[in-house]
Amino acid sequence: MNAVKQSKQKFIDTWGALGSDWGINKSVAQVQALLLVSDTALSTDDIMEALKISRGNANMSLRQLMDYGIIYKKVVAGERKEFFVAEKDVWKWAMRIAMMRKQKEINPVLAILKDLKNDTRGDKTAEGKEFNKMVGEIQSFTDQISTMADKVFESNRGELLLKLLKVIM
Repeated sequence: MNAVKQSKQKFIDTWGALGSDWGINKSVAQVQALLLVSDTALSTDDIMEALKISRGNANMSLRQLMDYGIIYKKVVAGERKEFFVAEKDVWKWAMRIAMMRKQKEINPVLAILKDLKNDTRGDKTAEGKEFNKMVGEIQSFTDQISTMADKVFESNRGELLLKLLKVIM
């Protein structure tokens, strides 16, 4: 195996392990990685063979990645099979994943915190006041993070994020 193939395989393996750490199915992360490093569109069969995964696993992973908007179907003239390519613009796919994670993880927490604060607002006991204060502080912090994330997502190619990183570094 030549150096490029070895490096690609190491990238795919590492991306799959990182995906698991981030709460993403290993196969989903590996399919994205494979498509990222591929210079041609790949069919489901190509993906199954390269990653040694079942058709069901490949199809589920492809569907999830298409739902994220980070891979696309590509028509290959003269072929009946479906082919897939990855979004190669790192900023586009990173922002799409981050937006989806925010919708699934941060937005529901904000809604629950708001409900908890409203539910305990009238409690005049020391315990109720302390709980309401703590929930309010968490809600305020999470809301600020959510607002900042929205601004980053709305900025062109993550320009706001780059500016923030320059200030920090």
